[in-house]
Amino acid sequence: MLMMDRPRDCRTLLLVLFLGNMVKALDVPLDPKVLEGLPQPPTITHQSPKDYIVDPRENIVIHCEAKGKPHPSFSWTRNGIHFDIDKDSKVTMKPHSGTLVIDISGGEKAEAYEGVYQCTARNEHGTAISNNIVIRQSRSPLWSKEKIKPIIVQEGVSLVLQCRPPAGLPPPIIFWMDNNFQRLPQSRRVSQGLNGDLYFSNVVTEDSRSDYICYARFPHTQTIQQKQPITVRVLNMDAINETMAAYLNDTDLFGDDPAEERRPSFLVPTGSTSSKMVLRGQVLELECIAEGLPTPEVAWSKVSGELPTKRASFQNFQKTLRIVDVSEADAGEYRCTAKNRLGSVHHTIRVTVKAAPYWISAPRNLVLAPLETGVLTCRARGNPKPTISWFMNGVPIENAPADLSRKVEDDTIIFTEVQTGSSAVYQCNASNEYGYLLSNAFVNVLAEPPRVLTPLNKVYQVIMNKPALLDCASFGSPLPGITWFKDSRSSVLVGDPFVFHENGTLEIPVAQAFNSGKYTCVATNSFGISENHVYLEVKEPTRILKQPEYKVVQRNRNVVFECKVKHDPSLIPTMTWLKDNGELPDDERFIVDSDSLTIMEVTENDEGTYTCIMNTTLDQDSASAELTVVEATPTPAVIYEKPDAPTDLELTDPGARSVQLTWIPGDEHNSPIKKFLIQYEDALHDSGTWHNLTEVPGTKTTAHLKLSPFVHYSFRVIARNDIGYSLPSQPSRQYRTNPAAPDENPSEVKGMGTEPNNLVISWKPLTGLQWNGPGLQYKVMWRQMHVDEKWTSVTVANVSKFVVAGTPTFVPYEVKVQAVNNYGHGPNPAVIIGYSGEDLPVEAPEIARVLVQNSTLAEVYWKSVPAKSVRGKLQGYRVYYWKERSLHKHNGHGHPHHMEQQTLTFSGNRSHGKLPGLHPYSLYKVNIKVFNGRGEGPASTSQQFETPEGVPGRPAFLRVTDSNLDSLTLEWGPPHEKNGRLTGYTLRYQSVNNSNELGHLEELTVPANETSITLHNLKYSTRYKFYFSAKTLKGPGPSVTEEFATIMDAAMASRQVDIATQGWFIGLMCAIALLILVLLIVCFIKRNKGGKYPVKEKEDAHADPEIQPMKDDDITFGEYSDNEDHKPLKGSRTPSSGTVKRDESDDSLVDYGEGGDGQFNEDGSFIGQYSGKTERDTVQGHESSEAPSPVNAMNSFV
Repeated sequence: MLMMDRPRDCRTLLLVLFLGNMVKALDVPLDPKVLEGLPQPPTITHQSPKDYIVDPRENIVIHCEAKGKPHPSFSWTRNGIHFDIDKDSKVTMKPHSGTLVIDISGGEKAEAYEGVYQCTARNEHGTAISNNIVIRQSRSPLWSKEKIKPIIVQEGVSLVLQCRPPAGLPPPIIFWMDNNFQRLPQSRRVSQGLNGDLYFSNVVTEDSRSDYICYARFPHTQTIQQKQPITVRVLNMDAINETMAAYLNDTDLFGDDPAEERRPSFLVPTGSTSSKMVLRGQVLELECIAEGLPTPEVAWSKVSGELPTKRASFQNFQKTLRIVDVSEADAGEYRCTAKNRLGSVHHTIRVTVKAAPYWISAPRNLVLAPLETGVLTCRARGNPKPTISWFMNGVPIENAPADLSRKVEDDTIIFTEVQTGSSAVYQCNASNEYGYLLSNAFVNVLAEPPRVLTPLNKVYQVIMNKPALLDCASFGSPLPGITWFKDSRSSVLVGDPFVFHENGTLEIPVAQAFNSGKYTCVATNSFGISENHVYLEVKEPTRILKQPEYKVVQRNRNVVFECKVKHDPSLIPTMTWLKDNGELPDDERFIVDSDSLTIMEVTENDEGTYTCIMNTTLDQDSASAELTVVEATPTPAVIYEKPDAPTDLELTDPGARSVQLTWIPGDEHNSPIKKFLIQYEDALHDSGTWHNLTEVPGTKTTAHLKLSPFVHYSFRVIARNDIGYSLPSQPSRQYRTNPAAPDENPSEVKGMGTEPNNLVISWKPLTGLQWNGPGLQYKVMWRQMHVDEKWTSVTVANVSKFVVAGTPTFVPYEVKVQAVNNYGHGPNPAVIIGYSGEDLPVEAPEIARVLVQNSTLAEVYWKSVPAKSVRGKLQGYRVYYWKERSLHKHNGHGHPHHMEQQTLTFSGNRSHGKLPGLHPYSLYKVNIKVFNGRGEGPASTSQQFETPEGVPGRPAFLRVTDSNLDSLTLEWGPPHEKNGRLTGYTLRYQSVNNSNELGHLEELTVPANETSITLHNLKYSTRYKFYFSAKTLKGPGPSVTEEFATIMDAAMASRQVDIATQGWFIGLMCAIALLILVLLIVCFIKRNKGGKYPVKEKEDAHADPEIQPMKDDDITFGEYSDNEDHKPLKGSRTPSSGTVKRDESDDSLVDYGEGGDGQFNEDGSFIGQYSGKTERDTVQGHESSEAPSPVNAMNSFV
């Protein structure tokens, strides 16, 4: 049998090789327009991974997406059995997709849906299947409860703390931390193994602690479980007394001898050899953890080869060897060596590498034309060698319908002379004990006529002597043949100089001007023909004719680099200059012209290489030159002056609208010429006036002047340097340009009516320079939009407007104005839209309703007027409103008091607006007018509305009418602005002590009809602060704030008056009065002597603090004045002028009695100013007013 099979395998191989050389499958283009019309079997485009672990807290989503033409339908199997999603309300399939969504939010368990799922996508051309998708629920089980006894070890011995985490899905990540969630430090001596255990090569006393905690983090659910803390106590035998040592030895806890230094031995792995199997492509981790004292070092080597340096790394302090992306070459023996100064130990790990199947050549989609031949190949490797199985539309191929055009040879299917309708999807499954591969590949049998995909009439531009590539991308089944023609289809392009590519592209290796023209590509197959035209333009190359030259320039001089270029006239060139291959400095001294670079006043920093680059859209050319800057030659003192006038003006190269002007510059007078100003005189239109025409750099002595027709030009040139302008040169000879038709039309054309029945067309006239010829006139044209088809025109001269009479009111007109002279018409003028005149609107808006928002705001709504009634451009609406009267009863209907009418303008086509600033509890009227550009229309019918009540204003006044020892009688006036029906008053008051602190706040409610109240049980000689406000149903208004005081006890007053009867006090006061009298006499005498002695200034300069006169705003008496009272109270506000307002003059008795602010304590000491207003803190932020005191003023002299 083996001898019989071998020749058959050889024949199959030869056949496949032959077919591969003879047949090329069609490549379907990605052009959406092509794909949209082609039938296509299903293709799986997205699916969930084979091993799919789901989170039990979230819905399960199993992806399956596919494409095809027509769009495929989807179905699923679960554990090999059809999965009917319609029977499970928790399972839905996304529209136009095969993706399943399993809703477990209602408490269903995810484990109920574990299993093996497979998706099927089918249409009329075949069936594709997905991988087997294994759904498993992630698990993060709790740690089993255990009681861990403390571990007591002797210093120097090895120790292993076991973690043993619960098995999770996927496996947890292990780490060790303490009670403070800080990772435990690890080193060569202490480290964590791959199994999660914590290994100590030898313990030290510092390892003693009670919080060795192993944590397991389950990555899928992001949950962390922890093991019970482990306590480790490390004992040092030298530090234990003999009794304890005897006890420990008797219990045989540590042994007879303390731990001593020892050679290494392995904790992991055990023995001298071990083995490890790893799959190809995975990560190989080999671990060797050794114990010993001192701590051993670990080294790795490969017995039969070298470690793969790029893929290998050492981790965990050299204890772990990690190799990524394992291949078969990584198999072999690996040796780890642990050593310290007492010796070493070895361990050998034998590594074998197996392999799940992996692709060598996965089957690819095959598009064939009828009767064509093709091959599907499925090659995979693995260890052990994978088994290849073929399926057709999801069914084992041996069970599929027989097809004579199909032959299966192990990992190959050969198709010969395929027939229309034999399209299908084939699956290749390569599997071994370590896994499987599944790939879908369709065979699509298409019969399609040719299509040329290259855009129609595409233009190709190339530079002469460069290759030209003309595309002719096409598609068809069978693959179409491509034929090229030039200009006409009389002869086929063949042979030199043309090269024909397999993809249909035509190449001309060296394009010449005669190759320009129209090319036609024709695509042909057995089902039809298609053609396309493209165009080739061969352009002249860009060349620099005059290159920039090497320059040596003195500092502060100017330098010019020229760069004259020739290019194809149909290409737009761009000139770029570089310095030392970088951008030019951002400096205004660098002036780039169309064919030159000028550097003004060069410095040493400007030295370098300058490159001009001429770019077009197709090519470029460049040239460079170097600049060297040298020091200027020392010269005697330089005199700088304005330049002399240019001379020898000459006109050359005359043209219809241009001329070349050249001149010779005058003497620069040691200041370089910066620029030349060229002026002209028009002797025909504006004789005697010179106009600026253009400016050129000071380095040039020629200018190409662009001129206008029908002008008698004379030119002159003025030079300018840093000192100023030269005198003008002598005028050139006169140069006359020939007349021509106008080049432009009037600007600023407008159409706007001034009366209801006219249209005024206006424009900005042309200047004499724009006439271009004699007999300038303006052709004014107009027609009514959407009504007139023909233009009405009139020709006028020497005017800038024309009035069209008899027009309808405010209708649109098309308007244009054209310039005309004896030599023809100007260009076709632009059309502008104008409107005939407006008239006043004829209709009034209708007020729909007025909505009162609150006591001061209303919103009015109206119906817009018809557009025709506006008779113009709607500008907006004006709302007029005014207050008729208040709603209070005493303002009866017989006495209305109109307030000034208010107006609000609402632009545009509005239908509502808000009316602010209304008075509460009032009757208002409102009407509305529409307005346009001409004015307002009639007013609407006025509509009334009422504003509701608001809070009242401040009461008119609050004053004391009677003051006693323990009572005060208050009187007030109602608010001027009641803003509604008053429902009462609120009176609040509180005492104020000597330090201006406020006492307990009392509150009273007073009926609305009361105007006074008496407060009893008050303290004598005490100031009180009062807050008084009115209220309506809407609430309380602002308060008026005052301060009043009860009078003093009579007995205490008498005791204080007795002080004034004391002899010492009378004598003191008499002495002061006498001293003041003497000073007054002296001042009077000095004043009568002619005012030579300035009393005021002397007293200000040499004032005796004991006898200084009292200031007007500081009326206190010697040491009895209390300076604290001059400070503003906490929270009070001081007038911005810094002064205190007075009710009367300083000499008035009011300042010392009931009208003043002077206040006394119970012992009679003075605590305040005799006059002025004091602002104090208020309750609820209301302002305070002055509080006159009723205290007897004579007490202040005690």
